Amino acid sequence: MLKRRLFRACWAALAMLVLALAVPAQAQTNFDRPGGDYQRSVSMSGDPAECALICERDKKCRAWSFNYPSDNSENAVCWLKDKVTPRVQSYCCVSGVRGAGVIEPRVGPVETSTDRYGGDYRSFEVKNDDKADRGDVCRDACQGDNKCRAWTFARSGYAGKSARCFLKNDIKPPRRKPGFISGVVR
Repeated sequence: MLKRRLFRACWAALAMLVLALAVPAQAQTNFDRPGGDYQRSVSMSGDPAECALICERDKKCRAWSFNYPSDNSENAVCWLKDKVTPRVQSYCCVSGVRGAGVIEPRVGPVETSTDRYGGDYRSFEVKNDDKADRGDVCRDACQGDNKCRAWTFARSGYAGKSARCFLKNDIKPPRRKPGFISGVVR
């Protein structure tokens, strides 16, 4: 009886280990990995997936951080790291370790890296701060307007120098677009 329980426990542990190894690592949206930098490159595409790919192709790279454009820089920046440093929550960035592709959440009320192009009836500039980087200002404006059905927030450098909010009276299909955050409220 004891041998059978021990045997089952070993099989359960082995199954959990196999599952853990089979699930690929994912990049962490809204996290930075400060330190360990050995290379900085400007990202012309503004896509975090480009940074992950650069790390994959560089044998020295162990981790990476992708910084969205800000008021201080017109372009996104990819930082390659020679060690895996602890992650820190920051809406400026997407980070990952070597082998981790970028899988950004697009389900629920907030759709990361998603544009709902068209249907705009109003847009406005958004001052940059942590709340703006998450798209909260845009979402709140849409929720407070009976005409608004959906919204799209463009980070600084993606639809102009400043961050911009687009309120929509029509729900358009989502399209992947780095630097944009969208949502549907009604």
